[in-house]
Amino acid sequence: MTAAARGSILLVDDEEKILRALGRALRQEGHEVVEANRSRQAQRLLRERPFDVLVTDYVMPDLSGLELIRELADTVPEPERPQILLMTAHATVESAIEAMKLGALDYLQKPFEIDELLVTVARAIELQRLRGQNRYLMGERDEEFNHYGIVGRSPAIQRTLRTLELVAASKSTVLVTGETGTGKEMVARAIHSRSAQRHMPLIKVNCAAIPEALLESELFGHVRGAFTGATATKRGKFALADGGTIFLDEIGTMSPALQAKLLRVLQDREFEPLGAERTQRVDVRVIAATNRDLRQMVADGTFLEDLYYRLLVVPIEIPPLRERREDIPLLAEHFLRKHQGKAGKRIDGLADGVLAALTDYPWPGNVRELENAIERAVVLSTGRLITAAEISVLGSPKPRSALPSLRLRENVEWAERETLKRALETSRGVKKDAAELMGISQRALSYYLAKYPAD
Repeated sequence: MTAAARGSILLVDDEEKILRALGRALRQEGHEVVEANRSRQAQRLLRERPFDVLVTDYVMPDLSGLELIRELADTVPEPERPQILLMTAHATVESAIEAMKLGALDYLQKPFEIDELLVTVARAIELQRLRGQNRYLMGERDEEFNHYGIVGRSPAIQRTLRTLELVAASKSTVLVTGETGTGKEMVARAIHSRSAQRHMPLIKVNCAAIPEALLESELFGHVRGAFTGATATKRGKFALADGGTIFLDEIGTMSPALQAKLLRVLQDREFEPLGAERTQRVDVRVIAATNRDLRQMVADGTFLEDLYYRLLVVPIEIPPLRERREDIPLLAEHFLRKHQGKAGKRIDGLADGVLAALTDYPWPGNVRELENAIERAVVLSTGRLITAAEISVLGSPKPRSALPSLRLRENVEWAERETLKRALETSRGVKKDAAELMGISQRALSYYLAKYPAD
């Protein structure tokens, strides 16, 4: 049996005895409970952080539960609201019904049994989880119809999108180039989704992730007995992609022998599975991608020149993120929306200074690195804003501005100062331990302490 979902609950009642009793029962079920004995206090808490469920009494001295619910309905979009449960006496059932019209899930008529509250809260939390999942899935669907998450207004990315739209209408071979993490697979998905073959399969193959000895079988298939361990006939990725699209990622890692076989597929639209005696024809669009310089590989003799030009029918180069910094605010907002939905959190945005730091950083891992940084910050955040500390402590390397210049002496001094600072922080100021961490003697440590006195 699946364990009941645990959630965060804001419990509001002006009677302290009831508040403590209900809070204790909910905590025993494993829920996080925040108590408020006034509606105004509840309003403040709802502005400060998200909750899965709001359980509020109707009759309270400062603001009624119904007024609290009405304000919540007026100010917070439904997907971001908690599930609402109203506790009410028999004389106010009509008001409870009004609350349900405003979006409340249910009401509990006083006096009620604790078990009734626990069951109703469990149902509310489950519905809130489903709401969050649905919001995430809808976001994913919208992403599919919006270039599969290719976000940006920079001239460079707009050129990429225009080329993508034009090539999608044909069946021409496409070569997508760009650094790691720029979104080459997204381009392939977007091309396929806009092509006449969009109802046929898109088969993806990471050539670098499959051992060379197995890649030929993976691409072209094999017949039973073709090699040791081939106990059954297997269809390859090209056969599976027949009528659709095959995406060959990291094609620059492919061996020369396999390059020759791929060239034949591109030229003649046919191949032979391993061990087969009959040729198999295939109608498939090939989209290849690489972060390597194939032109240089051709010059070095490690990539077939004929294959290079066969792949280069329509080249699409995705610019690195550092060359389209104006897209970083859009991407950060996009990933923030995406991952707060997945995490079931409500985050309003980035704190002051964070966006400037993100824009200044060179992002060697490109869009993928930026998304990872935002996702980590969302998962580990405790407030409504992502702070600079939450970005910097999560493994993001220092921005370009952290280096004083390109002058060697200045950078050496910066590295020495940073190493000293971190060693002292790690050792909590114990100089002997700091010296050991740095791999130097205590006398040498004293020298650096004198050279770089604490600010």
